[in-house]
Amino acid sequence: MAKEISSLAKGYLLLYNAVLSVGWLVVLVQMVQHLLKTEGQYGGVYQAVALPLQVFQTAAVMEVVHAAIGIVPSNVMVTFMQVLSRIVVLWPVLHATPGVEDTRGPVLMITCWAITEVIRYGFYVFSLLQSVPYALLWCRYTFFYALYPLGVTGELICVYRAVMNTRQSGQFSYPLPNALNISFDFSYFLIVFALLYIPVFPQLYFHMIRQRGKCLGKPKKA
Repeated sequence: MAKEISSLAKGYLLLYNAVLSVGWLVVLVQMVQHLLKTEGQYGGVYQAVALPLQVFQTAAVMEVVHAAIGIVPSNVMVTFMQVLSRIVVLWPVLHATPGVEDTRGPVLMITCWAITEVIRYGFYVFSLLQSVPYALLWCRYTFFYALYPLGVTGELICVYRAVMNTRQSGQFSYPLPNALNISFDFSYFLIVFALLYIPVFPQLYFHMIRQRGKCLGKPKKA
């Protein structure tokens, strides 16, 4: 969090982070309830959590604004890219492309997103209060080891299914000939989007590893 912010900004950030932490907990609970009710059937998971997932993930757009106006120290471009990637996966891929929700991808992705965000936003709340419990600090800088790669795997499963489906249907594509004399193929856009994970994910992952070393300390050598 920013070192020096106004009381108004601090109060707003407390409310924002608390609401999103609780919101993601709602997503997680509703998903677990659905899986228990359907005895582990992953089909329909997205529909079971669609509204809170859409609301609270889209609300993350405000994090870009927070970075841009300087009330948090996050890098604006990095924050923008992280939020944008999830928005793309949520809206045009998962929500708007038929068949994507019937894969295992959404269950894996939403589980990892929800656990990560309950911890992350909770961590921000206690950081603003300058009283972070060690257990929460440890979770924040340890769970990502598994949650990040598993979450990315879920996202890429969704993107892969969307590529296959939109290539056949032509959904969101704008083929030639047309009045503008330009073409756009959504399936190729998604392929490029997925390839960007190759350079970007390792940077974010190793950044978290470095942050873990700073916040929790390096393990002592025997």
